[in-house]
Amino acid sequence: MEHETFVSGIGGQGIQLISKMLSVAAMESGRHVMLNGVYGGEMRGGKSLATVVIGSRPLRALPVTAQASAAIVLHPNFWAEPSQRLRANALILADSEIAAQLSPLATQSFVAVPATRLAREIGNPLVGGMILMSAYATATGLVTTAQLLAAMRSLVPAHRAQHLATNEKAIEAGAAAVGPGAYRVDLDATRVAA
Repeated sequence: MEHETFVSGIGGQGIQLISKMLSVAAMESGRHVMLNGVYGGEMRGGKSLATVVIGSRPLRALPVTAQASAAIVLHPNFWAEPSQRLRANALILADSEIAAQLSPLATQSFVAVPATRLAREIGNPLVGGMILMSAYATATGLVTTAQLLAAMRSLVPAHRAQHLATNEKAIEAGAAAVGPGAYRVDLDATRVAA
């Protein structure tokens, strides 16, 4: 089985980094992974969308994923297009501060995580994306918190090492914000058409 996840937001929120974290963690756990990033030339504020496909066997997914089983939403801008490509039974995980601006289908599972509030409590409002990614990983069981921490450490360059401790706190906070396995993804099961 393949599990597709959209990560949507705006440039500057770390969309591409947290998507790469999930991808690296999944590869380290022995899964097959495809990562595709789409973003504008702007440093901040432009469209940023990543697709992560994780499977138990070699992937058949195309570089542009037509439908996804889940989404992590950090900002409502540019959300309309990926929201139309979600399966009817998809899981959507979003920052609680933007939850009211999203319109999930009644058949979709929607989880609001207070990522912005938790990021402020940690002392760095820029780690909201890591909190959401960690909450997603915990809720789905796609990767463990330890695997996500290891992936983050491997991706942060040496000249950014001062952020490691804050990133670790963010990942731990995200894992604590949701029920473990509440939306478990079984990659060895056969997909039921949505």
